[in-house]
Amino acid sequence: MISFVGAGPGAPDLITLRGRDRLAAADVVIWASSLVPEAVLAHARPDAAVHDSKTMTLEDVLAVYAANADAAVVRLHSGDPSIYGAIQEQIDWCVAQGRDFEIVPGVSSLGAAAAAVGRELTIPGVAQSVVLTRLAGRTAASMPRREHVAAFAAAGPTLAVFLSAARPVELQRELLAAGSAYEPATPAAVVVRATWPDEQVVLTTVGALPEAIASTGARTTVLVLVGPALEGAGARSRLYSPSFAHAHRRRSAPGTTTGRPA
Repeated sequence: MISFVGAGPGAPDLITLRGRDRLAAADVVIWASSLVPEAVLAHARPDAAVHDSKTMTLEDVLAVYAANADAAVVRLHSGDPSIYGAIQEQIDWCVAQGRDFEIVPGVSSLGAAAAAVGRELTIPGVAQSVVLTRLAGRTAASMPRREHVAAFAAAGPTLAVFLSAARPVELQRELLAAGSAYEPATPAAVVVRATWPDEQVVLTTVGALPEAIASTGARTTVLVLVGPALEGAGARSRLYSPSFAHAHRRRSAPGTTTGRPA
């Protein structure tokens, strides 16, 4: 079995219980030391064969799979493997080779970044959508034509921009392009290596974003959050309003409780 395991955002205790158990049972582990802290490997067996994928190609990784047909293999991906995890090409190989595989979800760096900033990303009346995207850059061929940052900025959701810290001026230009719902004063946050021991959080605005990114000294493992939800103010959620009824609770007058007496 090949298990594609989400290692979480960094802190070794933010891997899921299932991910921890798969790692503990693995005969072979492939991980990226540039993206996953070595502390996460404490969950693996001391005698497990460990390969660092930092310098490996896809073909190198597949060769490890092929050489360990009867082993329990864990491919350890940062965050959640479904987000910029490059697992589909590995899944295709598993299907073609008849190899059993599974995907073990992980805590995304998006959730970790929101926690570090101390904000909900979906505030009633402010933002009810979160878009995960990136600048095209050197991998522009992978980006669908309609999925550029400026197109998403026109709608004004909470925007989570991955893999783009190396081009902060270009990012700002896209965020403030003609028709954008964002303004220079729109809140933004730069989160570097969320939940790692050297985590950095810089609260800023779109207008000061290039300087904020530069101040961290980081070009990788950076997530930029943008949108008015980062202000933290907005309408109260209807879900927990006394005047809002649903299948588990009747409507009640303000100031009353719907709980059962003790």
